[in-house]
Amino acid sequence: MTSPAKLTVALVQQTNSDNAEQNIAKSIAGIRDAAKQGAQLVVLQELHRSLYFCQTEDVDVFDLAETIPGPSSNTLGELAKELGIVIVASLFEKRATGLYHNTAVVLEKDGSIAGKYRKMHIPDDPGFYEKFYFTPGDLGFEPIQTSVGKLGVLVCWDQWFPEAARLMAMAGAEVLIYPTAIGWDPRDESDEQTRQKDAWVISQRAHAVANGVPVISCNRVGHENDPSGQSEGIQFWGNSFIAGPQGEMLSEANNTDEQILVVELDQKASENVRRIWPYLRDRRIDHYQDLTKIYRD
Repeated sequence: MTSPAKLTVALVQQTNSDNAEQNIAKSIAGIRDAAKQGAQLVVLQELHRSLYFCQTEDVDVFDLAETIPGPSSNTLGELAKELGIVIVASLFEKRATGLYHNTAVVLEKDGSIAGKYRKMHIPDDPGFYEKFYFTPGDLGFEPIQTSVGKLGVLVCWDQWFPEAARLMAMAGAEVLIYPTAIGWDPRDESDEQTRQKDAWVISQRAHAVANGVPVISCNRVGHENDPSGQSEGIQFWGNSFIAGPQGEMLSEANNTDEQILVVELDQKASENVRRIWPYLRDRRIDHYQDLTKIYRD
């Protein structure tokens, strides 16, 4: 399948409520808006159908999970077919009772499921108790072939691991995509908040540079309360962005508002970057064996 030389991509940065129908309606409206602006590929944020429920551990939350195919993937598949675009969605997948994943699903422009990616790295931190809900992915780091190119789809916590980005690039990914839900503890000092956000941006831009591919990072925005009342909740910092293959910032959202970013990517330019900076050529795989160890004691 030949990838387009020019690819218009978009992301939808939104706030969420406890009303799933309103959340999905908001996502759909954002997708329609992006398509009107010429987007051929639209990316939604992590777990866009609900509040970020991992602030607490609550067995009733598993009722939010759904199968893939299922209601949300069917709805978005129909929308993808109607608009003739590719959509990357992020869902709480019920694989079986007691077995759930944080899953990104890619809907092809004919409405079919092009593929899915199950989040591989699962965090377990205060306010981000994801290990309670999600089984680590078992599909590996495999790009998803679509009509708009080979997509290296990863999810949130995966964005901190250079190995994930590199393995996607080694398998031919033409763009790296990160649906995300990350934010500040409102109690942190402003300097610490700045350091955290800057580290997040730098890390992902570095993946673009090190692999010579664009990066699309779509984060949620707005404050979400801690249902337990044990903390002040999370202030999701937005700041969604699209970066080029040299890490250059092509478009960036702010920290407070719902926004839609639309950018035209020049895939030929990306190929030229990889020709000029041939990192894959110069990798010393004969000396990388220790990378398969957790730590070198």
